[in-house]
Formats: sequence, structure tokens, C-alpha cells
Amino acid sequence: MSQFLEKYIYNHRYLFLSASIGIAYLWFGFLKFFPGISPAENLARETINLLTCGLIPASISIILLAIWETLIGVLLILGRMNRVILSFAMLHMLCTFTPFIFFPSLSFNNDFFILTMVGQYIIKNIIIICALVVLYVEKKKTTVLV
Repeated sequence: MSQFLEKYIYNHRYLFLSASIGIAYLWFGFLKFFPGISPAENLARETINLLTCGLIPASISIILLAIWETLIGVLLILGRMNRVILSFAMLHMLCTFTPFIFFPSLSFNNDFFILTMVGQYIIKNIIIICALVVLYVEKKKTTVLV
């Protein structure tokens, strides 16, 4: 790899990280605007229903989630990552682990450590959480507090 390319990547590493997370958020969020398209739609509806004690109708909750994910995605792609956006993304990611508690039969096979496809879908979010933490810490370092 040329020195120019290495320097370019190094100088833009946080933007690349932010944009890659943003693409995933935008993709998954956008699908939720169209009923029956997102493979996570039913799981998301049921999880939100339990988290909100049924206060938000499922048809509205999935649209709110779609807006939340899409907005985070667009802002991360555009490099508009501030600590508030990163905090909302981390909160969202932490909530994605609640099906392990609410729906263990969907997350695990017979043995606790053998994940189903849903469980694998959830556990990979550890990578996204770690990347968001890196961005958050970097943003904190570069933000001047008055």
C-alpha cells in the first residue's frame, strides 16, 4: 500500500468507521419503513412491546425505530457524529441485547452457549458497540469543553 494511501486512511480512520456503522444503520432502518421486508421486524416489534409495556402500538413502534436507525445512519455517514448521536446509537445497541432476556428460546438453542441465527445477529453488535465507544472517546478528546 502506498504511503499516500496509508496516510489518507489513517487521517480519515474515524470517518471510515463512522460511515461503515452508518451504512449498516441506514440499511437496517430503511427496511423497517416497509412492512414485512426487514428480517428483524417481528423481533423488534415484540421487544419494543415488552420494553414499553405495550404503551406504543406495534405499527408505530416499528416506524419510530426505523426513523431512529435511519437518522443515526445518515448522521454517521455524513460524519456528523457528536456525543449525543453516539450515545443514542449506543443506547440502541444495548437495547438490541434484550431479546437474550425476553426471548431466550429465540436466541439460544438447547444449550446456553449455542446461539441461534437470531442470537448471532444480536451478538455481532458487540463489534458495533466497541466501535461506537472508540468514536465516542475520540469525539470526547476532540471536543473542547468551555
